Amino acid sequence: MINFVKSIPSAEEFNKISDAVGWGCNDKIIVEKALENTIFAVCAYDNDKIVGFGRLIGDTAMFLYIQDVMVLPEYQGKHIGTEIMKHLISKVNELKKNNPDIRTYLGASKNKDEFYKQFGFVTREEAGLGSGMVLF
Repeated sequence: MINFVKSIPSAEEFNKISDAVGWGCNDKIIVEKALENTIFAVCAYDNDKIVGFGRLIGDTAMFLYIQDVMVLPEYQGKHIGTEIMKHLISKVNELKKNNPDIRTYLGASKNKDEFYKQFGFVTREEAGLGSGMVLF
């Protein structure tokens, strides 16, 4: 049975999932700093093994960003990502009580748009906001 816990994972747990989904690993110090700046997070565990994770970052007033939604490949297709998103959206809705116009963004991995559309997300183009960009 999968348990969902509202908590931030360790850097080791984060890197384990990140590497498993093909995003690679980051230096422990960098991961710890990134996780410190998390507004809200939820982890999925199979007994004591982390199998999924997602977090919310942002300023909590005008902009939020759903980040790092990931599930170990062998656990994908079991609605774990859906449950993680439900927890994250619940927190977004809580924050919307302070500002109903708060914008929540996410960067969908390639070919994952349809997954996020079930939660009400639209592409920036569909919202009339132009294309998204990234700076490396």
